[in-house]
Formats: sequence, C-alpha cells, structure tokens
Amino acid sequence: MNKPAILVLADGSVYEGNSFGAEADAFGEVVFNTSMVGYQEMLTDPSYAGQIVVPTYPLIGNYGINKEDFESNKIQVRGFIVREECYQPNHYLSTKTLQQYLAEYGIPGISGIDTRAVTRKLRSVGVMMGIITSDKTPQQALEQLLKQPNYGETDFVRQVTTEKSYPWENGGKPQHRVVALDCGLRYNILRLLAKRGCSVTVVPCTTSAEEILKLKPDGVLLSPGPGDPELLDYIVDTVKQLAGKKPMTGICLGNQLIARAFGGRNFKLKFGHRGANHPVRELATGRIYITAQNHGYAVDPDSIGNELEVTHINLNDGTVEGLRHKELPIFAIQYHSEASPGPLDNTYLFDQFMEMIKGNS
Repeated sequence: MNKPAILVLADGSVYEGNSFGAEADAFGEVVFNTSMVGYQEMLTDPSYAGQIVVPTYPLIGNYGINKEDFESNKIQVRGFIVREECYQPNHYLSTKTLQQYLAEYGIPGISGIDTRAVTRKLRSVGVMMGIITSDKTPQQALEQLLKQPNYGETDFVRQVTTEKSYPWENGGKPQHRVVALDCGLRYNILRLLAKRGCSVTVVPCTTSAEEILKLKPDGVLLSPGPGDPELLDYIVDTVKQLAGKKPMTGICLGNQLIARAFGGRNFKLKFGHRGANHPVRELATGRIYITAQNHGYAVDPDSIGNELEVTHINLNDGTVEGLRHKELPIFAIQYHSEASPGPLDNTYLFDQFMEMIKGNS
C-alpha cells in the first residue's frame, strides 16, 4: 500500500489520496490538462515549471515511459496528480513506469484523487497555489503553502532556459540557419525545424540581440515558456532590437513577447488553456484548427496598437491566438504548432516560417 498523501489548495480545500513517485512535498500553481494522452510530454514540458499538473484523463501511466517522447532533459512539473496510476504499463517502447520516473527525479505524485472535483474547483474559482504532502496535517500544509511566493511573482524562464548555447543539426546540408531563443523550448520544435532543413542554434534567454545577430541567422524563433510575460522586460528588449533585422516567429510565450515588444499587454486567464483539443479560427480564411495549448496568460487585443493585427482567435473564449506584423516579417501564435502531444493540424506554420525566411533572404 502506498503512503497516504493530501493535496491542499490555497483556499483550504483538502483532497485525500496516496503518495507515489518521490515522498516529498511540492508547492506550485495547480493546473489541469485535458489531453487524453501525452503524460510524458506534459511532465517534461518546461512551460509547466512551477506548477502541479492534474490530467483530467483518469488512467495515467498505462504505456509507461519511453526514450522518444521527452520534450526536455528532465521532469519540469513540481508535482503530478492523477485519478489512477498504472503499475503495469504495456508498450513495446516502455523502459520504466511512471512511478519509477517520478521517483528518479524526486518529483512527488498523488493518486486516488477525484480529479474531476479538482478540475471543477479550478474552473469555478480559477487556478491557485497548492501543496502535495504525505507527512503534514492539512493545517500544517496550508500554513506552509501560504508562506510561498505566488506563481506570478517568479521568473521561471531563467530557471528552465539552457545554460549555454548548443546546436541542433538536421543531419544534412542546412538550407537555413535559425536561432531559437530558449524561454522553455520543447524538443519537438527543434525536430520539426531540422526536418525542414534547418540548422538550429539554441541560445539562453539572456542572449542579447547583438549576440544573436553575430550568429548570422536566417530567422529567429521565440520559444514557449512558463510564467508571466510581464516579468520578462529583458527578453522584450531583445525582441525590439531584432524586429525588422531578421524574420521572426513566436510560439506561445513567444507570441506574448512579440505583443509586448510592440506595446501590447498580457493578462492572466482564469484557468488557462491546457490540452490538445482547443478550437482556433484563422481570421483570414475562416478555417478552424484543433490545437494543442499550454498557457495561463493571453494578449490583450485592445493593447496591441497599429503595427500588429490579430490573425487567430480561440473559439472557446475569444482570446487572441495569433498575431502578425503589418509590414515586417514577423508572425506568432499562442498555441503549440509542434503539438506533442496533440493534433498535427498546425505544423504547416513551420512551413510558413520557412517561406518567410526565403522571401527575406
């Protein structure tokens, strides 16, 4: 039998379950993800830094952990909350169980939780801070939780960015050179760029525009990442200096950074968009795409001024899902064109980036 554990939310709500993974406490913003598959990609997604993740799908771990579905080099979540943990995964690529993977990285999980109840709570009142613990009373846990900094007060990008630049080659003669500014980069972005003939250099989030331009890129990609974009003035300044010098695209946090570079603002969503089934409309064509998403902030459309225009909107809540500069070779999307997990409907945006690079070479 696993040791009893509890999840305590900042409003005092308590959910009882069983500990798995590492026996440790975890503090973080509690968020839910509606994807039916892809728990390994969720765990290793840097955009989840500082967060405790609740998959809404009830059975987690049934195909184990494999060597191919990592989106970064470690587990990024603070904790993992599931309805039912699978002890005996069955998949030919599986090398270990979910329990073993979490324990290896010192990440606590809690199973046996009514994840529907947690999700309903977060949808009703909004995401909030929480704690997973197996050795504290609910009152002790709440007291410790209330001493922790709020999620929006921390620059998590500096915690997840690469410490030094590194190459991601395409295995052949490169057709284009791309610099990816790592704000919380997912490996599938690099895989899809390499597939399109790009030689990519990944650089830390603190890299200056001057240093990026010295690498002589044909284009610049602003990656996804965690946290509040309003804390990232140092990256916004870099984006401002790069604008107009090289073709540029942004994904998720990259979209928010481009908005800020041209005078826009961002705001926190009540419970964010996290999952693989979010409908987005492309305004120019009216076409609807099903998208993978993972963000808790959105661009204020009334703040973006005259240089940018909105290109995509979310059909669930009408929020901004894409931007384009009216004159410069710059476009961005709020959702994840690289999927992983999620539908592959939107990988065409990498082709658009390639066309923009060719058009400005």
